[in-house]
Amino acid sequence: MDIDYFKDGKVISLKPLRRKARFPAVGQVEAYWEGLRNGRPMPARAEVDPRGITDALAYAFVLEKIAPGMARLRVAGRHLSELMGMEVRGMPFSTLFLPEARSRLQEAMETAFTAPASLRLSLAGDTGFTRPPLEARLFFAPLRDEQGRPTRLLGALQSSGRVGRAPRRFAIREIEVNRLLGEPGQAAPLARRVTRGLEHRDASRPAVARRPRKPRLELVYSADS
Repeated sequence: MDIDYFKDGKVISLKPLRRKARFPAVGQVEAYWEGLRNGRPMPARAEVDPRGITDALAYAFVLEKIAPGMARLRVAGRHLSELMGMEVRGMPFSTLFLPEARSRLQEAMETAFTAPASLRLSLAGDTGFTRPPLEARLFFAPLRDEQGRPTRLLGALQSSGRVGRAPRRFAIREIEVNRLLGEPGQAAPLARRVTRGLEHRDASRPAVARRPRKPRLELVYSADS
């Protein structure tokens, strides 16, 4: 945790606020997903309405699971295509990552589908003569299908810095896992920060008491649009 100042004898970190300020589209998509699920483990794919994330559409995407730990871009905003220098819809999501990062990405996506969990990732672009330093943030979280199975991921990827020569692919610096343990009407996520691989909750530990919380967004949407 980055220590920024003390208030009332407590250490206060401004890192989450800085992250939202630098990557507002990622924060908007995460808040939209949280508002949709409204305390449930996850919302339905049919509930997603692009009008709820108008300002973030260029950075948003929907992934479709095609195999354990593998997903393709079913819907992708133009920012992802700008990073790759080509249309990315229909491509494996792992295409946006360096080869050495793909095993961690696959594990992260499988965790999102099976735990289930929402994840935040800190990314760094590959660098070179025509590729200046590039930092990015990534968020994705599960969506259930008509049978109640998590088969899609809603997410956003936003970079900070000059793109330079495409394609730009990313290394993974940090992964933050937010396990979705809430029952209907409750939201009791278990958050863990992971810098080397993904951790799994020890089921032998006593459960943490859960308290209901209010949804972070109120949304008006139409599943038929």
